[in-house]
This record gives sequence, structure tokens and C-alpha cells, in this order.
Amino acid sequence: MLAVHLTCSVGWLGALVAYIVLDLSVDTSRDPQLVRAGWIGIGLVTASVIVPFALASLLTGIAIAGGTKWGLFRHWWVLISLALTTFAVAVLLLETRVIAHNANLAADPGTSLSELLALPSTLLHSLGGLVVLLVIQVLNVYKPQGLTPYGWRKLQSEREQRAA
Repeated sequence: MLAVHLTCSVGWLGALVAYIVLDLSVDTSRDPQLVRAGWIGIGLVTASVIVPFALASLLTGIAIAGGTKWGLFRHWWVLISLALTTFAVAVLLLETRVIAHNANLAADPGTSLSELLALPSTLLHSLGGLVVLLVIQVLNVYKPQGLTPYGWRKLQSEREQRAA
């Protein structure tokens, strides 16, 4: 399960970097073919790679946390990672509608260059997503100390049971 989680998490991060390259190309180019191809690529990468990896990362992370000594609610770093991952997935799923719409417009040969250039940028969301994923990555690698109130109660209960 850990190998699947790590693969999905790192895959999500890598796919997001590819997305950002396409996003930058779309935002800086005036070449209609490049803008069209960029939006189509963004749509494919999002639907085929980013969304599945994001959902799998969230689900496998929950499964791992629930089945290890770290627990899902015992340590602040796990809880913050869960909250940030859930937030990132929610924003991604909302942004996916905009991306799919833009990709469909770009795939339509009848869409003019001026219409393509007027499509709303997703660069801010993608860069923000990269920052969030990097913060999650750092938390999960360094595992900073700190128990939640629930974690303290659980630890105290375990100590009492061992003493009895």
C-alpha cells in the first residue's frame, strides 16, 4: 500500500510539473497551433493522469494513516497533510470543469485565436497546487513532532493499559 501511495503522490507531483509547462506555453504564446495543442494537452494530462493520481493519493494516504502507528488524527503532520491533500483535490476537481471546457474549445477548429487567447488562465491554480503538494511532501518526509489532543489522550490511554 505504501508503494502505491508513494507512486501516486510522486506521479501527481510529476504530472503537475508537466501541466505547468503546458500552462506556461499557453499563457505566453500567440501561436494558435501551440495554444490549441497546449489546451488539449492540459485537458488530457488533467483527466488521464492528475485526477486519478490525486484521488488515489488521497485514498491510499487515508488507508495508510489509519493502519499505522501514525494514525489519521494522532499527529499534527498527518492531519495537516490530510487537510491539504483534501483541499488540493477539491480545488482540482472544481478547476477540472474549467480545464475541460477550455480543452474542448481548443479542440474545436471553429474557435478563433482571439477566443483561445481570451480563455481564463489556470496558471495561478497550478502554481498554487505545486506549492501545496511540496508542503505535503516536506511534512511527509520530515514528520515533525507534535501530537494532537486526540493523540495525547490515545497515548495516555495506551500507557495506562501497559501499566495495568
